[in-house]
Order: sequence, then C-alpha cells, then structure tokens
Amino acid sequence: MKPSYLSLLALWASAVVASADTNYATQPVLHPGTEKRHESFNEISKKGEAQLVFLGDSITHGWDGKGKAVWDKTWAPLKAANFGIGGDRTEHVLWRIDHGNFDGLKPKEIVIMIGTNNTGHQGRPQKELNNAVYQCTAEQTAEGVKAIIARLQTKCPDAKILLLAIFPRGVNKDDKFRQQNEATNAIIKGYADDKKVFFMDIGSKFLEADGTLSKTIMPDLLHPNEKGYQIWTDAIEAKVKELLK
Repeated sequence: MKPSYLSLLALWASAVVASADTNYATQPVLHPGTEKRHESFNEISKKGEAQLVFLGDSITHGWDGKGKAVWDKTWAPLKAANFGIGGDRTEHVLWRIDHGNFDGLKPKEIVIMIGTNNTGHQGRPQKELNNAVYQCTAEQTAEGVKAIIARLQTKCPDAKILLLAIFPRGVNKDDKFRQQNEATNAIIKGYADDKKVFFMDIGSKFLEADGTLSKTIMPDLLHPNEKGYQIWTDAIEAKVKELLK
C-alpha cells in the first residue's frame, strides 16, 4: 500500500525537526573539493617548522590573496603558516585536525577565527551532508569552536591559542548574520583562561562610528581587502608577539 500524502508530510516534518536538533558544528566532515589544500597543510605539519599558525575559513585563507603583502611583511618572518580554507565551518576544521593537520607540528601559537560560515550557510543544502538543509545556532557554533580548542590542546599541548571573535559582516547592526555571530562571540569569549587560551574581539576596528561596515575595507561586506588585512594585523600584532615569547 502506498503511503498517504499526510504520512509522507509527517515523515518530512519529523526529518526537519531531527535536522534542527542535530549539531552539525561538532560533527567532523570533509569539505568536498578542499583535499589538495588540506594535504598541503599536512605536509607543513610533517616538516614541524611553523611556529605560528592561522587557522580558519576564507577570511584566513585570504592571507594568501588580498592579505599577501601584509603577510609577507609581518607574519612570514615569524615562521607563520596559513591553515585557512575558503568555505570552512567548524566541522570542516575538526575533520582537518582529525586527519593530519598539526600532526608533527609544535607551534608556539595558534590564531583561530572560525564560525561565520556556520552562520551564513544556513538554509542551504550541503553536499557533504547528503544535501540536508544546513542549520546552526549561535550556541551550536560555539560548541564547534570549543571542540576545535579541545582538539588543538590535545595535539599541541604547549601552544598558546589566540581565539578571535568572528569578524562583523553585513552593512550594519541589523544584519541577522552579524547578530548571530555576535551571539556566538558572547559565548566563546568565555573559553579564555588567559593562561593557554586568550580572546580578542577586534571587530570594532573594521566599523565606522555608526556601526556600519565600509566596502572600502570589506568590499563584499564579509572579506577584507588589503586595507582590512592591515587593520587586522595592526590590531593583533603586539598580542601575537607577546604570546610567542
């Protein structure tokens, strides 16, 4: 006997509820199409030379692009490595750590900034989740960040972690994604113990006095340009060098 329309609707509704209850942010999963870059990080890890690692998504990845001149001037001399992958969410970073990133590496410091894609990818089907529609609350994203810190402290117990608040996005404070990121930031700042984990929120450095985000710093209201990467560097350079000592 064929299932009725109502029974199919009930099954669909229960699947939606189950999906909403699932915290994807803490479940390691491969980000399709990033294998080559991931493997390059594993090779860097095996060499064991990097003393400073930037870990994150496309905003971190951008040190290889719009931020390259700033990187070469400020961070490269500190034996820094860029472990950023565009589009990554917390669950992708967890998968990377579980599959070779940091194996053999003993950095003095790791700078983390992750989570804006957990916010911004909501409502989109995700290939790595069998096309399930992605959902992630501020609290769930924060749990993903906490899991990353725990993994790093296991693999690199001597490293100091500089956890950065997720950068502002959207034109102003009314942007729903910016609001969710701020809610995540309010949680993750509590992960700092000021002994091994340190927290910095430099978001205001990118904003105008009225709280708007200028396209002269982030042209797409999400990713910094060269000016934005210089602002980022100026805001954290002293702290990074302090923790490297």
